[in-house]
Order: sequence, then C-alpha cells, then structure tokens
Amino acid sequence: MEKNIYIVLSRSGSPLSHIIHWITRDSYTHASLALDEGLDIMFSFGRRYERNPFLGCFKQENIDDRLFRLGRAGLILELPVTEEQYEEVRHNIGVFRDNPEAFSYNLSGLMTAIFHRTHERDTRFFCSEFVYYVLNEAGVCDFGITRGHVRPQMFLRLDGRIVFEGKLPAYASRRRRELALGR
Repeated sequence: MEKNIYIVLSRSGSPLSHIIHWITRDSYTHASLALDEGLDIMFSFGRRYERNPFLGCFKQENIDDRLFRLGRAGLILELPVTEEQYEEVRHNIGVFRDNPEAFSYNLSGLMTAIFHRTHERDTRFFCSEFVYYVLNEAGVCDFGITRGHVRPQMFLRLDGRIVFEGKLPAYASRRRRELALGR
C-alpha cells in the first residue's frame, strides 16, 4: 500500500533567508517534512527563537507560525512512498523528537553549504540536511551527494507531485475549509 509524505519548501522574509536567497538564487531557503496532508505538524531544524536566526534546534513547526505567515514563497511536494518507507521516516523523525537534546543546529554547516562546502557532524543539522537525512535513511531518495550539500531546492528533483505553490497561509486556509466541509 502506498502512502504519502510532504516536503514543505519555503522562503521567509527574514534577513537570513534574504542572504541565502541572494547568494544561492534559490526560490526556497527552508525545508520541512510532514507526515500528513494537513501539515498539522512539520519537522525541521530552524531557529529556536523567532528573532534569533543563529540559535537553532530540531523543532516541530506549524504552518501558522509567524515565519510561515510572513513568508514570500511556499511549495508543498507530495511524495509517494511505500508503507515500509513511511514507517521508517516516522521512526527516524521519532529519534529526533524523543531526544532533542542530543541534536543541535548546524550553523557552521549552513554557512559553508551556501558556499558549496560541507561541514557535517553526526548530531548537527540544518533544515535541508535534516530532511535529506531522514528520507535517505528510509530509502526514499539518494542525490549521490553528502547531506551537507543538499539545498531545499534540490527536493524538486524528486518524483513527487506539487500540491500547492504560493503563500503557505492560503494552503492552510483552504485545508481548513475542506475539512469543515468534510472533504
């Protein structure tokens, strides 16, 4: 039986997002992973405090978070996976969720990745590095590069279906209307 996972790509209006966009020219500067179409909980590595982009951590994100509401661009990629891959992705996320203190934000890796270098550590991740790690460990994808070189834009190479492109709050509003109507 086939299941779906969701990769959420976004670009906020934050100064760090502007810098990453300016250097890479990528449309999207952040990647998150969700296990349901409603994106009730998304997982990623990002800022611990909204106003400080340099202190990051593993976090559960919500599409209603301020940075997503103020975002400039968003894309939701629905990726079909086998039931075994889905369960492995769930398990891999659970390792991070159950042990958040064991992992930290890879700020130095993010900075070097922007300039096409890598600085990987076993327990440090930035957003796209985390998403790729979880998917790769589950056998969902392999870009043939180290996880520290993966940028959010690269997930568009996967054989998924774009279910939404635009400002992410519009997707959240649409999903709420659909749920209210029983769809």
